[in-house]
Amino acid sequence: MAPPLPRTVRAVGTAQLLDLAQEAAMHGFSQRLPVDWLQEHLAAEATHYLFPRLVQRLRHRPEVPLQWRCQQLLTVRTGEQIQGLLDVLPDTFDKLPETLDTASKKDIVSRIERAVTQREWVERMAAGPSAVALPEEPA
Repeated sequence: MAPPLPRTVRAVGTAQLLDLAQEAAMHGFSQRLPVDWLQEHLAAEATHYLFPRLVQRLRHRPEVPLQWRCQQLLTVRTGEQIQGLLDVLPDTFDKLPETLDTASKKDIVSRIERAVTQREWVERMAAGPSAVALPEEPA
């Protein structure tokens, strides 16, 4: 029987997130950003957040362990927060310390839901400064 999906948010530093992404790559999990992309774009001293959303079991690939698909709130070097997905082993997630209060968790989930995706952010960055909408000056 699969462990129940926790309804919580966990905070991790950049180094820890890179380790989680490396573990996901090692297991061949499908939802993860490449470690080299993360190293290039994440803010080095930032806190990032993981929110488990579903249990992922690949019945067509029984050699792949069960994982929890987590939404991520990532802080990139520009200071913006973007969302992504990361598949994490339940035991690995359970070992992450619980450091956030209920109000903080609710705020983070709300920010995840409003954040642009990693793909949207990459496309906007590739389009250059003209793709970034600037606030209009008052008349």
